[in-house]
Amino acid sequence: MGCCSSAESKRDWKPLEDRHCTDIPWLIIFIAFCAGMGGICIFAITTGAASRLISGYDSYGNICGQRNTKIEGIELSGRDLTENKFVFFLEPCNINFINRNVKSMAVCVFKCPDTELRTYNDLKKFALANGSQLCSYDISPTRYPNHPDRSSKCPKLPVPPSKSVPLLHRCVPVDISCYAEFVQAFVTFVNDNSVLNKVIAGVMASKEIIMGLCLLALVLSLLLMVIIRYISIVLVWILTVLVVLGSIGGTGILWWLYVDHRSALNDKTLSVFGKEVVSDNVQALLVYAIIATVFTVILLLLLFFMRKRVALTIALFHVAGKVFIHLPLLALQPFWTFISLMLFWVYWIAVLLFLGVSGIPVKNNSTGLAEYQMKEPVRYMAWYHAVGLIWISEFILAFQQMTIAGAVVNYYFTRNKSQLSLTPILSSVVRVLRYHLGTIAKGSFIITLVKIPRLILMYIHSQLKGKENACARCMLKACVCCLWCLEKCLAYLNQNAYTATAINSTNFCTSARDAFTILVENALRVAAINTVGDFVLFLGKVIVVSCTAFAGVLALNYQREYTVWVLPLLIVCLFAFLVAHCFLSVFEIVVDVLFLCFAVDTKYNDGSPGREYFMDKALMEFVENSKKKGRYKADEGEGREMKSMAHGGTLA
Repeated sequence: MGCCSSAESKRDWKPLEDRHCTDIPWLIIFIAFCAGMGGICIFAITTGAASRLISGYDSYGNICGQRNTKIEGIELSGRDLTENKFVFFLEPCNINFINRNVKSMAVCVFKCPDTELRTYNDLKKFALANGSQLCSYDISPTRYPNHPDRSSKCPKLPVPPSKSVPLLHRCVPVDISCYAEFVQAFVTFVNDNSVLNKVIAGVMASKEIIMGLCLLALVLSLLLMVIIRYISIVLVWILTVLVVLGSIGGTGILWWLYVDHRSALNDKTLSVFGKEVVSDNVQALLVYAIIATVFTVILLLLLFFMRKRVALTIALFHVAGKVFIHLPLLALQPFWTFISLMLFWVYWIAVLLFLGVSGIPVKNNSTGLAEYQMKEPVRYMAWYHAVGLIWISEFILAFQQMTIAGAVVNYYFTRNKSQLSLTPILSSVVRVLRYHLGTIAKGSFIITLVKIPRLILMYIHSQLKGKENACARCMLKACVCCLWCLEKCLAYLNQNAYTATAINSTNFCTSARDAFTILVENALRVAAINTVGDFVLFLGKVIVVSCTAFAGVLALNYQREYTVWVLPLLIVCLFAFLVAHCFLSVFEIVVDVLFLCFAVDTKYNDGSPGREYFMDKALMEFVENSKKKGRYKADEGEGREMKSMAHGGTLA
């Protein structure tokens, strides 16, 4: 269970030979944690929180639509409200929560008002006609017009027409402009602004075009994943040229500005204050120019030493394209992950709302009404539930990574591709479910341990904004940045650990150690793949968005009913970027998995009989070219040595 294992530090990788369960204790811990999450949900339902949330309740602790029991100290509690199934707020535009209390008094009614009620006589007529008493239960409808407490126990006039929410049984005013002033201003703006009306009309008129362009973005993303291996070499050259020109040009401009400002110091027309300003600028430009020069030199050196590793990136992209041809269902993994996350988040929000209305009803001494106080154990449940949101979400994402890694590893280490399973993705899912749930539970928990402190620090920083001093603000931001960087590094290491587990069926810590060793041994290759590869994929996203936007302009040009294209194009471009990001993120995971498999293959195999390579022909050509260059350099060095010896012999 711990990271300190007794396994040997050096161990041969044996891909796909054995398969056994990994990190079983962590699977038990995760199952127990999920059982706790389920227990919280059951507790919220059994304590009546679910019925209070769904059916609604009044200000006296009565649940609408059912027979209630008496609450000690509250006179109007314990009423039979079987027929009154809807919650009506006496001040529907004043339902903000303050210390978990609703400011507006609420009662259960038989029917929500469907017309505007302007006077107390209208309230009386509505109650007698429909059986809906909109005032407090202790006031008879016949006394609405002249009751002394009608201003506090009856709704605020005029009462706007309402409609009931089918699921939550609340009376919601139709006139949304009463909720807040900014809403009213927005409604007025919508009604009066002709440009906004044109934009909305444009979206409605072009809904078919928008759907067609979204489908085009989906098709382009799928095509790009296949053809990117053919254009990656062009994108790499573009990257190299842009980096070199940008770094050299930026450094040259900084030195030119430094020389120009330094010559300005000799200008006798400048005042004393002006010379001080120019002098400060000269010093700042000198520092910036020196830093830029050092950065440019280091960058150019890195490009020089990594130029040979770029060929590996191109070869990996080429093989990744073949992987998607053999395993086309890999492209659907983001879709299933998105559905899983959405279902879990809906469940999590529902349970959170249950907890929000859970507690014991007690009398508020200041108002005389009932309120539900959350006991201390329920507060701890809320924190437990919040941790569950992060851990289980990370678990779902890790499940996707392990599934992709298992399918790609199986593809890479199968020599005869015709012997691949008919359903490789499903086979990978079954292997993860059967053997490696504990490993992804442990990896996702490590990410959770880093993410929770970062979120807490971000919350503290937002709450103390404007109150803390500059030093505290800097320290908080530095801590948040450090935790963010640590989280990204751990996420990358976790992904490679899942790949190592998919290869060797080892536990998380052993896999993470082995993967880390391989990555350190190939540090320059890792840097080249992460920089060049990420840039290539970013350009791929730009290509998808640009092509979709261009097609959108051509399609919208035939719409003459309106002239504003901003919102339709914005919707289409945003959807295109999200779709391209989802698909290309899977492509990026595939490339990372292929690299680790390639590094393991080249480390433990040399192509000799009995130790043949598993790699694809494209990677094999890269290895053979590297060997040829190595032999050429060795032969060239040996030739120079022989010439030197011969020359020395002649002199002798």
